[in-house]
Amino acid sequence: QVQLVESGGGLVQAGGSLRLSCAASGLTFSRYTMGWFRQAPGKEREFVAAIRWSGGGTYHADSVKGRFTISRDDAKNTVYLQMNGLKPEDTAVYYCAARPQTPYWKTRTNDYEYWGQGTQVTVSS
Repeated sequence: QVQLVESGGGLVQAGGSLRLSCAASGLTFSRYTMGWFRQAPGKEREFVAAIRWSGGGTYHADSVKGRFTISRDDAKNTVYLQMNGLKPEDTAVYYCAARPQTPYWKTRTNDYEYWGQGTQVTVSS
């Protein structure tokens, strides 16, 4: 049974930082591309960032490029999202997701097979 468990969300002031973590179990972690998505109230879930196997590269949405950084530790079966320079518009529930490795970047929610329960990030102005 695959489980993805996010942690690290919370309330932060604009300009602040948070680091989200997602611990995976029940899958061969190194064989999966890991992604982060977010969903704000009344909006569709949107892609934030993805990372392939270690050294396989990362891909960030334009809205977070230069502020957020995705990384992974295959020894710990964990993926991270370092968020700096947070803005009120970053407020959302952040979800971790997993899909089998492919050579192409996937950014649609339908492209991902497994999902976590989400963690709330609230940025105050």
